[in-house]
Amino acid sequence: MTTHKFEHPLNEKTRIYLRVEALLAQLLDAAQHPSGIQYQLFFRALFDLLEIFEQIQLKSELAKDIEKQRQMYRSWLNVDGVDQATLRALLQDIDGIHRSLMNAERFGLSLKNDRFLSAIRQRFNLPGGACCFDLPALHYWLHLPAEAKQKDTKHWISAFQPLSDALHLWLRLTRETGSYQQQMAKNGFYQGEATDAHIIRLTFEMDDGVYPMISGHKNRFAIKFLNFDTGQASTQDIAFQIAVCN
Repeated sequence: MTTHKFEHPLNEKTRIYLRVEALLAQLLDAAQHPSGIQYQLFFRALFDLLEIFEQIQLKSELAKDIEKQRQMYRSWLNVDGVDQATLRALLQDIDGIHRSLMNAERFGLSLKNDRFLSAIRQRFNLPGGACCFDLPALHYWLHLPAEAKQKDTKHWISAFQPLSDALHLWLRLTRETGSYQQQMAKNGFYQGEATDAHIIRLTFEMDDGVYPMISGHKNRFAIKFLNFDTGQASTQDIAFQIAVCN
């Protein structure tokens, strides 16, 4: 049997964090496959990130959330039963990542001012706008030696490093707060409660032929499983595991 893993955010800020995480993963994956099509996927992910950064002050929000985690873990210092060596190592990592984040420029600022990126970004949103007659500068770049393109992509990716480190830390620590519990969706429906939760994580069997539709907020949520073939609500009992992450 194949197990499907699924995550759902319970507030808008976490929704944005998960989108940025997915875009960073696309960016890195596309950069590792040097072909014209993959590079177009690279630029699409990069420009989507810049669009998010222009709309939201992500740096300040992420810094606040990292600081909250730091204060929580600091409260465990010298508490009986807590592995103090592991805790201090974690706090050292948090301190370093938070410091790098605070010293970083506003996310995407240098890339926004990059002459080449600015030139091709203007037409990249057009349907089919990456053709050579629309973006001759891009097609010139695509024909540069592989070493030159790799140097450019590494430079552009490096601008996201403080963001990537901080975001991955926050999401990792948030995900680790939840432990999976076995549950049953009666007639394909399940409702649960949470306290100031950020993420719901599900695992279930692909053989059931269903996928989840989740609605809710930080204190309550509902899961409705839909049949993939029909798109209709499932009426069968669906066994699944769920972790509510704070």
